Amino acid sequence: MPEGPSVRKFHHLVSPFVGQQVVKTGGSSKKLNPTSFQSLWLQDSQVHGKKLFLRFDPDEEAVSLGNSPLSEPLQEGEQKDKARHHQEASDPSSWSPGGDSAVPSGDDGLQCLGGDTPAGGAERWLQVSFGLFGSIRVNEFSRAKKANKRGDWRDPVPRLVLHFSGSGFLAFYNCQMTWRFSSPVVSPASDILSEKFHRGQALEALGREQPICYTLLDQRYFSGLGNIIKNEALFRAGIHPLSPGSLLGLPRLEALVDHVVAFSADWLQGKFQGTRQHTQIYQKEQCPAGHQVVRESLGPPGGFQRLTWWCPQCQPRLSADEPK
Repeated sequence: MPEGPSVRKFHHLVSPFVGQQVVKTGGSSKKLNPTSFQSLWLQDSQVHGKKLFLRFDPDEEAVSLGNSPLSEPLQEGEQKDKARHHQEASDPSSWSPGGDSAVPSGDDGLQCLGGDTPAGGAERWLQVSFGLFGSIRVNEFSRAKKANKRGDWRDPVPRLVLHFSGSGFLAFYNCQMTWRFSSPVVSPASDILSEKFHRGQALEALGREQPICYTLLDQRYFSGLGNIIKNEALFRAGIHPLSPGSLLGLPRLEALVDHVVAFSADWLQGKFQGTRQHTQIYQKEQCPAGHQVVRESLGPPGGFQRLTWWCPQCQPRLSADEPK
């Protein structure tokens, strides 16, 4: 599943189409009929954590970016690239050093109502949640990079294709889409890439007795944080993934939050610059110091088990009798 930085990139690609009308549709979606988008106007695009929100209306009206509960100022990289990124033909595989398929726990700080078909005259927000290798392509379709198990070279089929009045089109791949009939009400305090991210709230959540790696994936406090960021932040902070947060002192928890924010911001910046994010522990056999890395699926009992990489020497497990 694409993490926060990747979804912010998708939002960046969609933004130039705001204010344009859908003139042609296509795609394989069965839950949402692609023809239902015909003649609608894309009026807003917003992002929160791992979710993208697109507002469609049946009539053209003044587009007011910045008034949505999700709205935030564009990052510096977005401002510089906004004029040219409509022509970008980006390869989603180059945006991310990896992905994961399980959905993290937590409600993402999101509250909204929805269904399959928008009611006439109702405010229509399309919520897009991306699956493993989910992506958005602009003015191009994804092509097969290797043969399938039967030896066929078949191009991926987009879930939804929207052609706009400005002559461009968007192709959505491997994603789940749901109509929402009211503005999404979210808490930017939980979004790790938001300027309003609440460190105090995050630190309080991390101080629980449960393993620290469980809490990091809780989208109620770390919206947009996925398996890559989890592994990298824990390694850089020198914290064993199964260490209970209650045994870690405030300085170590603060350092962990610092690494979460810094790694996420660097990853996002790299996406705008077209560079891959360097990982030190994720999917590695050895850590930078040359130690053997352990890989194991970890998660709460009865919950999602996520592949986790750590170095037993650089990230020793904390016991209850050690000083915090």
